[in-house]
Amino acid sequence: MFRAKVKTGLVAALLALTAFVGAAYAASLAMPTDRPILTISGKISVTNKDNTAQFDRQMLESMGLVTIETTTPWHEGKVKFEGVPMDKLMKLVGANGQRVVVVALNDYSTEIPMADFGKYNAILAIKRNGEYMPVRDKGPLFIIYPYDSNPDLQTQTYYARSAWQVAKIDVR
Repeated sequence: MFRAKVKTGLVAALLALTAFVGAAYAASLAMPTDRPILTISGKISVTNKDNTAQFDRQMLESMGLVTIETTTPWHEGKVKFEGVPMDKLMKLVGANGQRVVVVALNDYSTEIPMADFGKYNAILAIKRNGEYMPVRDKGPLFIIYPYDSNPDLQTQTYYARSAWQVAKIDVR
């Protein structure tokens, strides 16, 4: 009887260890194979380099792109943007903050409540009208809200949160 309890306890311990290792493995992020275009830092639990999550274009695209077709104050007529849902990106890196600070290549920064991402379905756009966005024209990454879906989004508050040339996101 004692041996049966020991074996049962050992099996339970091994199962718990396997579950822990499996969870830790599931929380890993591949390394970029190309030049990183986005670095996420701060209150995140899934990283791949120096406590940050770095992404190249292929990594972002492999998450699955969604499309937003909307008018913006920066373009003529409706524009089709394709990108990663910000809510999905934050979940992937295990973000556990209340807000993010987005920093552009030119050091412009804006603060966005994390609640915006699920509430308004904001995306980190990679393409505009089917083409990758060059740095000289608001690329490579641009936070876009579906402005036409809600009049509340057609205000300076949300336009200011729509950073282009995004390079870094710090979760706070």
